[in-house]
Amino acid sequence: MSVSAPTLAEHVVGIAAEAHVTAAHWLGDGLALALGDGRVLLVRDGAPEAVAAHPEGAILSAVGDGKRLVSAGDDGRVVATDARGAAAELASVKGWVDALALHPDGALAYASGRNVVARDAKGREKTFAAPSTARGLAFAPKGYRLAVAHYNGVSLWYPNLETPPEFIEWKGSHLDVTWSLDGRFVVSTMQENALHGWRLQPDKGHMRMSGYPAKVRSLSWSSDGKWLATSGAEAAIVWPFDSKEGPTGKAPRECGVRPARVSQVAFHPKSPVLAIGYEDGCVLLVRFTDAAELLVRPATRGGAISALAWDAAGRRLAFGSAGGQAGCLTLPA
Repeated sequence: MSVSAPTLAEHVVGIAAEAHVTAAHWLGDGLALALGDGRVLLVRDGAPEAVAAHPEGAILSAVGDGKRLVSAGDDGRVVATDARGAAAELASVKGWVDALALHPDGALAYASGRNVVARDAKGREKTFAAPSTARGLAFAPKGYRLAVAHYNGVSLWYPNLETPPEFIEWKGSHLDVTWSLDGRFVVSTMQENALHGWRLQPDKGHMRMSGYPAKVRSLSWSSDGKWLATSGAEAAIVWPFDSKEGPTGKAPRECGVRPARVSQVAFHPKSPVLAIGYEDGCVLLVRFTDAAELLVRPATRGGAISALAWDAAGRRLAFGSAGGQAGCLTLPA
């Protein structure tokens, strides 16, 4: 990035999270930060309020649907926190809750060890024992179908059907999983510093995306579903999914090249703009059409960027770091 690149830093308001920021989600006009010390920090009108969602544990993961933040912890509890600060336990298991997913209709899925539970919008539960520890969960964009990442592949499960899950195989340890917005592709992150993808239509073909110097821990689809941005390198690596072959035989684009690894990525919900967070605490906006860059936050000693989240309108970008620092950018009109 050029030292003369324009900056938006004066439009950022700092937030003292005071603990590792596990995830950030917007609940209407308010921001919810899931923290490593078990708290959910709600920020409304600039005033933070801490909710003790997991008073006896750390929050390991959290997802949001605009109305509630659902968090999972090493205390074995799944907790929903709403915008007013009301927290309700949704489930409790023996052991850690390793993964979560929310469906747009209100359904919830969570995993502990090999056990995966899907609870539909009416509260009906179904369970599935994965072949090995379930590491990642993701609902399909259409229909009630769940992708479960585990060792040697991904299981695609219809909780409301009696048929066994469809197993799509690839050797190795699969960590997180995502569906393309049109449901034609499933992509997983791997222990082996790579992505693997499957073309569900028409041929169940494989897509190997490798060459990362580190594990990919953050994924984000563009609003039109044609690009998948990823962390794990000294730039955001963005793969093309604008054809029926996906990225097969195509080189990815690199955005925001800097001498620090990318730790978080988040596409704008409406425009071709990518927010990029780095391990040195820097945050950039990159316009995808011409690679123009805007500095949101300079590099700092506050730890790696561990969370990024746009609000639904795309006017505000929240970020959080492993060192307990957070902030919110409001784009100028």
